[in-house]
Order: sequence, then structure tokens, then C-alpha cells
Amino acid sequence: MDDVVIVAAGRTGVGKFGGALAKTPASELGAHVIKGLLAKTGIDPNLVSEAILGQVLTAGVGQNPARQAVIKSGLPNSIPGFTINHVCGSGLKATHLAAQAIKCGDAQIVIAGGQENMSASPHAMPGSRDGFRMGEIKMVDTMIVDGLWDAFNQYHMGVTAENVAKKYEISRAEQDEFALQSQLKAETAQKEGKFKDEILPLEIVQKKGSIVFDTDEYIKPGSTLEGLAGLRPAFNKEGTVTAGNASGLNDGAAAVIMMSATQAKELGLPVLARIKAYASSGLDPAFMGMGPVSATRLCLKKAGWTPDDLDLLEINEAFAAQAVAVNKEMGWDTSKINVNGGAIAIGHPIGASGARILVTLIHEMIRRDAKKGLASLCIGGGMGVALAIERA
Repeated sequence: MDDVVIVAAGRTGVGKFGGALAKTPASELGAHVIKGLLAKTGIDPNLVSEAILGQVLTAGVGQNPARQAVIKSGLPNSIPGFTINHVCGSGLKATHLAAQAIKCGDAQIVIAGGQENMSASPHAMPGSRDGFRMGEIKMVDTMIVDGLWDAFNQYHMGVTAENVAKKYEISRAEQDEFALQSQLKAETAQKEGKFKDEILPLEIVQKKGSIVFDTDEYIKPGSTLEGLAGLRPAFNKEGTVTAGNASGLNDGAAAVIMMSATQAKELGLPVLARIKAYASSGLDPAFMGMGPVSATRLCLKKAGWTPDDLDLLEINEAFAAQAVAVNKEMGWDTSKINVNGGAIAIGHPIGASGARILVTLIHEMIRRDAKKGLASLCIGGGMGVALAIERA
């Protein structure tokens, strides 16, 4: 069977909550990435079979935001697109689906990734269709309910991180140190321009004139251990998870262009990476942060690799507690993981994050001439997702 390959990988900068991207719909962020990748590769838009984009927060955004991104990108009306919701794993799961479609011969060229605007997620009023005769009217935050809330245990994702911290004995000091290192690595990478090759600059029209957004704005230069240690627990008064050792609320989009190796050769396109294996897994929702363990083990088994075979890894940092616990459980070389910082520093636009870490992984593998890489995320509701890639 012909290999499935990635020929282009890019993203927007990651916006902070209420920041530069707050007024730009997720579909426009996705459209910008699609347009940028097609321009970079010179691929005839008519050759694209489909676009598969993850997006978690879809309340009030209109039908099928992935299809909206397709149309807004300038792709022909004949090119379909569909939206998937695999929570935090959406952007990476999109690549699984794309690979399957290409392997089956159902698609030739697929754009896969994710988009999210957490800043724009609306509040909703459940029960309003039946009317309110008296008393208070309750509104809910769709960002929390649809993106950050455990539907089974009825508590915030942060509580699952507290569960992991307690079970795996991850101290507050360990979490803060991990968070600090994420910030320091991201700050250094940003100063050295390491994200420039993967970010597609976006012009944003504002009242006082247009700006070009081409930088991750959530990174916090000058972070210190003392500053992190001074933050209060966010989910449990006696807990260890804080705003500083957890990922943020963010906006952004990321995607890759995938096709068969034969198609890439016919089009004269350089292969950035080859899909080696992929896997999804499930576990107790109360400990969802451990999802990368089972997903990675299954993915590596399919690839015929061991953790020691990996040259570089991007393991999403939903919370420092779960990231540290995953590292301990896997026992791998942490110097190979998130070498330019992770979601605690860069941000976590949930529907886009899976694609974002893949894009970052690919570009760093190219920079280091690394051969084997892995991307993985934990997923709310108790799941994990992973993708193994290889370069010649």
C-alpha cells in the first residue's frame, strides 16, 4: 500500500483569550491556513478531495464551520469539508481520518487540521424555548460546558488534573517547575525565530488600522518560579493546579496537506513527513490526562517502534500535573519532548491543538534532521490520540 505523506504544514499564531484573534471567526482562521498552504505548495485547488477540520466550540457559529473555512479559503464550491469534534484531539484525529481516506482510495489530497476561537464562544440560556414564568434565568458558558467540562463526573477538566496529581503523587513544586520550563523554552524559541517558518502571517483589520498577526501572543516572557508559586489553586482550595501550571484559553488554527507518496512525486512536491502509524484510546474520564500513555503505546506498537526510537515528541500540555505523570509513566527521555515549549506557554486552542503540535513537530524535525517523531494529546471524556511520523 502506498505511503501517506504530509507535503505542507502551517498554522496561525496562537492568540490569547480576548486577544488579537478574538474577533476573527474560527472558520476564517482555518481558511487563512488553507489558503496559505495551497499558496506555498502551488497545488491546484481543484485537485483537493476534501478538508477535515476539528472544532470543539460550535455553538452559534453556523452550519459546518469546516465547510465555511473551505469556501472562505477560495477553494472551489465542489470541494467538500466536514467538522469533527474529538475535543482536544480533534486536530490530530483529522489527520487519522485523512490518512484512512487516502489509503482507501476515497481521496487523493486532503487538508486536515483544526480551528478554534475560544474567545468568541457564546453564553447560552438552556430552557428558553419553553419560556420562563418566574424566578431566575440561568445562563451557561458554552466554552466551559462544551469544551472544558467532564460530562460524566460533572466537574471541570482542572479537577481531572487534580485527580492525576493525587494518584501519581505529582507535587505542586514539580508542576510549577514543569510550567516554568515550558515558558522558558517557548520564550527562547520565539526570540530565536523558530516559529516563523510554521506561522502564516494573518492581516487583521481593526478600527485603528490593520495589523499583521504573526507571533504567539500567549507566551509569558520573564516567567519565574516565584511568580508561579504565588498563584492560588484554581479548582480546589487544597489543590495544586493553578492558572500558571495549566494551559490557557486560546484562539488559532493549524493544518497539514496530505496525499499519497505517488501523488506527491507526480506533483513534484517535497515530502515533509510520512505517516507511520496512528492510534486512539480510551480510559477513565476522571483521569483523562493520562490518555497519551495508552494511545502512544498502541501507536508505537503499530509502528514497530519503542519510545527510545523516537527522536522528537510533542505531547500536549493540558496541565503540568498530567504532563509530568505521563512522562513518569512512559519513562522516556524528556529532553526530546516539547523542545520549544508546549501548551502551557504557547496556548491550547482546543480544536486546533492536535494540528498545532503536529505542525510544530514537523518543522522542528526538519530543523534537526530528525527521523522519527510522535505527537499525542489527552482528551476530555477520557481518551488519548497519537500519531507517529517519519522522515527519510
